[in-house]
Amino acid sequence: MSKPLTRDDVLSASQALPAFPRVIQQIVATLEDPDANLNLLVSHVEHDPALTGHILSMANKAGTRRYGNSNIDDVFTAISLMGLSRVREVAIMISIAEVFEERQPQTVQNFFWHHSVAVGVCCVELAHFSRAPVNVDTALIAGLLHDVGQLWLQRFEPLRFKQAIDDANLRNIDIVVAEREKFGVDHGEIGAWLANHWGLSPEIGVAISHHHKPEAASSAPLVAVAHVAEVLCTALALTKGIQGSVTDISSACCATLGLEWGDGSHQLFGRVEARNRQAAILFDH
Repeated sequence: MSKPLTRDDVLSASQALPAFPRVIQQIVATLEDPDANLNLLVSHVEHDPALTGHILSMANKAGTRRYGNSNIDDVFTAISLMGLSRVREVAIMISIAEVFEERQPQTVQNFFWHHSVAVGVCCVELAHFSRAPVNVDTALIAGLLHDVGQLWLQRFEPLRFKQAIDDANLRNIDIVVAEREKFGVDHGEIGAWLANHWGLSPEIGVAISHHHKPEAASSAPLVAVAHVAEVLCTALALTKGIQGSVTDISSACCATLGLEWGDGSHQLFGRVEARNRQAAILFDH
């Protein structure tokens, strides 16, 4: 193993990345504020022209289906039509994608985001489905960013990362094992460093860090959600060709979420597949 990567190495290189979008933190704060209202969310969205465009486009598609050819050209009406929860979900997805837009080859972006979106929407559905107390928007952010450490490695250590992937495939070992051998850390730990640096909640960093190996933190509901979502996305084949996908589900995480895989699970699987198809449209070019 060459010189191990440190937190300082990762954060120093990350200065080349744009700042994490403040709108996400504002949206989450709006959600947690009992006095928050629709006007606050409107003001946050209107500060991001790209996000405003996406919201208006989606609202007009929904409006055309429901009300004919009426044209929606203001954010307040768009959010009123789509609903606060749907707008928050779209805003979080688009804002996170903008952090890395044009910072990777297009094939890498598509590969990363299709998988990340699938895990993100699965996290949302699990947060609704489980009996554990999990904030839906926090679950979405953890799901979208669970593999952000791999995106960092792809950009800043592409040759060594490719070697780690090849080694994991050749030896049939978990990618995090190969990464630790090559870098001294794995993509989960790198992702947690980035999340903490961006000022995201500690529970998101812990979920990112442990989504492959949740044993040490399986009692944390968000860790359990991120881990189970990753496994379900692999089982449901929501994205193809993901390197180092997690396939072994933690029974402790299932217990934390109160999950019982009976007949009711098919409803969950159907919602995950439908939401993934809808969300993927945001990142299709």
